[in-house]
Amino acid sequence: MPASITTQGGSPLVTRLGRLAAIGVTLWLAGLEPAVAAEPIDVRVGWPSRAVTAQTAPFAVAVKMGWFREQGIDVQLVPLAGSADCVKNVASRAVPFALASPEPLAAGRLQGLRAKVFYTAYQANIFVIAVPAASSIVKIADLKGRTIGVPSMGSNGVVIARALAAANGLDPETDITIVPVGEAAQAAAMLKNHQVDALSQGDTQHAIVENAGGIKLRLLDNRDIARFPSDGFIALEETIQGREKEAVALARGYAMGTVFALANPEAAIRILYEVWPQTRAPGKDDATALRDDVRVLEARLQNLRLERSGARRWGENFEANYTAYMDFLVRSNILKERVEFRDLVTYLLIEQINRFDSGKIASEARAYRGSR
Repeated sequence: MPASITTQGGSPLVTRLGRLAAIGVTLWLAGLEPAVAAEPIDVRVGWPSRAVTAQTAPFAVAVKMGWFREQGIDVQLVPLAGSADCVKNVASRAVPFALASPEPLAAGRLQGLRAKVFYTAYQANIFVIAVPAASSIVKIADLKGRTIGVPSMGSNGVVIARALAAANGLDPETDITIVPVGEAAQAAAMLKNHQVDALSQGDTQHAIVENAGGIKLRLLDNRDIARFPSDGFIALEETIQGREKEAVALARGYAMGTVFALANPEAAIRILYEVWPQTRAPGKDDATALRDDVRVLEARLQNLRLERSGARRWGENFEANYTAYMDFLVRSNILKERVEFRDLVTYLLIEQINRFDSGKIASEARAYRGSR
């Protein structure tokens, strides 16, 4: 199957599942010259987490259904420590594309990085601070003097924790302590053992912690950032121009996979297990594994829906939302100055990306019963 997951250095993390595209197919029809099917182009995509979990289902669906292959690309996810690492890897050309949040990208723009979002994947901000359900912490201001865990110091959880603290009257330099806790069971254990008081991480990561640690979390009010856009596909401006076909194929395949997953989350997870078997948690029976991962995927799907922002086309979000977020980050002292929308985002590829029948895909997803 035309997909794989690789390490940052490029060595295989899992065995390539093989190509479905025929290479060297020769057609002899009525004296025509022989035709050779083109080999798909390898496209490395930075993924903002060391863990490849249920939230990658849209990619897996696009692989299984052949949507990437049909557009001439072979997607390889490259797990990284977080959005900041994704931006760094795009800047260094280690990967041409990455899924990353706008905060480190905006910081890079202020330092001269010429990269942009060309597809907004998450229509609302996926990050929120959570505490154990029984915690005495009920609002952001109650985090004064507390320790907040993040998946890694390269995670956007660091930026969000600091911004929310500042927005709620705290000094992020002195009033809170931020420490890396890893993901899943490791993060759950540190929370249960009172090594940290709260977790600042993404929507799916909270669901994974609950699944792994048997701990119930309570989400703190994140209305300050809830309406702001989150992760999207980013690339250097020269890459967007010079590798436009690949950028469109990547984003379109992901959008199609998103439509499928929204229509049938359970089928999307079953496909994920088929495409990348290592994503299925060991030690769980089939029913439990499926239930837990559907729960994780659904946590993310809520923020993939177009209605979260009112957008009409996949990959879009509104200039007003990005501008308001930049203003918020400046007020919170995360950015020194606002980055203008036109310098942060380009939607020149959106029309091409949306050239597919979403209704047909949704119907196919609802009727999906197994291998294609």
